[in-house]
Formats: sequence, structure tokens, C-alpha cells
Amino acid sequence: MSQYLILIYQDERAVAEPESGSAMFDSHRQFGEAHAAALRGGNALHHSHTATSVRPDGAGDFVITDGPFAETKEQLGGYYLIEAEDLDAAIAIARRVPMSSGGVEVRPVLELS
Repeated sequence: MSQYLILIYQDERAVAEPESGSAMFDSHRQFGEAHAAALRGGNALHHSHTATSVRPDGAGDFVITDGPFAETKEQLGGYYLIEAEDLDAAIAIARRVPMSSGGVEVRPVLELS
């Protein structure tokens, strides 16, 4: 079994700030229950305006700025860490992630230990 990260991207203009009582949260709770055997972790993220970016400045220090790395229509809104037999099995799970806009990206995890 391998681990995969499912990155959930959304158009923040179309999605309200996450609230624990919302219909979308209920959908994610149901997804979590249905895929509990494969889930190893996951969470929603606050909107990108709350992000802080840290980048090397090339002179041994760092530049810290408010906001995400990239200004794009879709921003990272949450993630699931899953365990699956292979990429096809991970994609089968990813296709069931609740989404109102945007999409998901499935990436294999490179385990360092």
C-alpha cells in the first residue's frame, strides 16, 4: 500500500469560508465515514487571504509576504491523506471527494523513512 495526497482546489469566489455546520462539511464528513479505512488524515484550509508565504531572498535571509505563492482562480482549500493499493485506487477515491467547484489533484507521497 502507498500513500497519496488528494489536494482539493476550489474557486474561493464561489465557496464561502469553511463552516463546521455547512452542507459541504456534512458531505466531507460522509466522505470520511465512507472511506475511513483508507483515510490517514485531512483537513479544510482557511481561504488564501490568511496564508503567509516564506521565500528565500538569495542572500541567506527570507522574504515573508501575506497571501499565497500564486494568484490563481483556484486555490488550495483542503486535503486528504489516503492509503491505496495503487494510483488507480487512489483516483477512484479522489473521484468521490465532494466538490462544488474546482477539482482535485492526486499526488503520491514520497516517504522519507
